[in-house]
Order: sequence, then C-alpha cells, then structure tokens
Amino acid sequence: MADANILLEVRNLSTDFGMKRGTVHAVIDVSFAVHEGEVLAIVGESGSGKSVLSLSVMGLLQHPGRVVSGEILYKGTDLLGLSRGDMRDIRGNHISMIFQEPMTSLNPVFTIEDQLTESIRTHMKLDAKAASARAVDMLRLVGIPSPEKRTHDYPHQMSGGMRQRVMTAMALSCDPDLLIADEPTTALDVTIQAQILALIGDLRNKIGMAVLLITHDLGVVAETADRVVVMYCGQVVEEATALELFERPLHPYTLGLLRSIPTMEDTETDEPLYMIRGMVPNPLNMPKGCAFADRCERRMERCKTEMPPLYDAEGRKLRCFLFDPSADPAAGRVAS
Repeated sequence: MADANILLEVRNLSTDFGMKRGTVHAVIDVSFAVHEGEVLAIVGESGSGKSVLSLSVMGLLQHPGRVVSGEILYKGTDLLGLSRGDMRDIRGNHISMIFQEPMTSLNPVFTIEDQLTESIRTHMKLDAKAASARAVDMLRLVGIPSPEKRTHDYPHQMSGGMRQRVMTAMALSCDPDLLIADEPTTALDVTIQAQILALIGDLRNKIGMAVLLITHDLGVVAETADRVVVMYCGQVVEEATALELFERPLHPYTLGLLRSIPTMEDTETDEPLYMIRGMVPNPLNMPKGCAFADRCERRMERCKTEMPPLYDAEGRKLRCFLFDPSADPAAGRVAS
C-alpha cells in the first residue's frame, strides 16, 4: 500500500513504567503502520505490551507509565505533541477504543443512555434529543433488541455480551476512522465472540474504518486480520500478512504460538499438547540478549549476549539472528 493510505503510523515508540524496584520497559522501540480500511492485529501473550501500546496511542497512560521516545502519527500529525484538548478531539471523534473489560469501563451509576450520549454530544455537537436518537440507533446497529428500552438500563442489568456491544456502540458512535479493539472477545462465550467479530467486520465494510485489533487469540486473528504484528516482551518479533503468518510462521516464538493451538488430531493421540517451554522473563530483570533466548529451541550463542535487530527478510520483518543475512544460522548453536 502507498504511504498516502497510511492512517496511523507508530515510529520507534518506547513506553516505560518507573517502579520502586526499577524500570519496566513495557514497549520497546515499536514501529508499525495501519492503513485505511485494514485490520492490523497485535498479537502476543499476556504481558507482551499490547495493551500498553494501545493506551500509549490513545494518550490514556496512567502514572507511572510514560512514553519516553518515538512518534505516533495520525494522518501525519504527531499525537504526542498535541494538547489535552486537541487530543480529546481526536479521541472518540477520529480514533475510538473498545476497552478490554466492559464492566469496569462502563460507569455503574449512569444509564447506558447517559454514557452513550455524553460522547455523542461532545464530539458531534448534537442537542439532547438528537443525541438520544443517535444512541438508540447505535444500540440497534450493534444488535441490541428493544434499544429504546435498553438505553434506560444500568450496566449491571446487562449480560457480558450486551455490555461488550454497548462498548462497541460507544466506540463507533462518532464514526471514527480507526477503531482500537483491546481483546474485544475476552470472557465471552463462543457464540457472542462470533457475533462481536462479525459486527466489527460488517461495520468496517459499511463505514470503511480501520481496526487495530489487540488480542492473544490466534483464532480471532485468522478470521479477521489483514496483517499481523507479533510482540514478545515489549518488542515486535515478526510482522507479516495474516496469510503468510499462518501458512509459514518464521520466528521461533510465532512458530511456538501456532504449534500451541490444539487441533482435532491432538484429540486422537496420547501425546501431550505442545507448549513453549520456560517462562516469560521478569520485566524488572530482563536478559542481556534476546528476550526469547532461554525458551527458544533454535537459539545460538550470540542470542544470549546480543539483542537482534528487526531484519527485513523473506518479505516480512523478523527479530531473530536466524535471518541475519551476514551470518551462518547454524554457527554457535546451543544444544537444546
């Protein structure tokens, strides 16, 4: 895609959390771009930095978190340089977010109508009657039955799936160019998951918005994403199209994630399910070299002492010395 189609570009973004025991580098030199109308998935285990990345983009980091370097460009404008008021205009009006936990994201003491109309009136400059009508239309759009009645409900009167739909309605109420969806199907049953994903896909097609999908669920990625960024310990380790990634994963971590997905064949054998060995390193005591080295079945001696850069290799981005064009991948291999 041409650069003219880039909606959001993150360049060399780093986000830290200053703790009493030290500094946690939650996002480390991350770069990616979201193009108009596409779905870009950010994938990784819990603690990989996905949600911190999304909050950094939205300008919603809480103390002690802070962006320490990099740029976040929306249509060429660096969001990190905007005032709070200007960022508030961008947030909701142009970039919206579905948060990970709808029960804690919705205010329990206000009705659904109150919470929906607040953002509509703020960003669309509608009067109370018009804002209420739009709130009803948005609930109808996301598939909530009897929306005129449900606007008067409080969050606790709705199921988890219904609350997630309300969050989706709130995020889409001002027709954003970009929707950031942070684990939009977490804790939902399979049927509701499918409905939420179908809804996001339908709305993407109807209004042409782009989606930045934050998830650990590779099944969701396979269904919805155009491109995928894989993160581990705050860093991008692989970036490819969804088709390339699932057909031929190249980074050892990506390969491990895909091998960990149960298949029908697994139920027919007595073999234990595959799992990536070891544990994610302590963020306050990160290893000197590659963060994945201790868990990697293909690690080399240099992996323990050197941090691999992000190589352009085989039509994708890969952070692994196996794809260093100047080195012999078999040299110095550590026995597993």
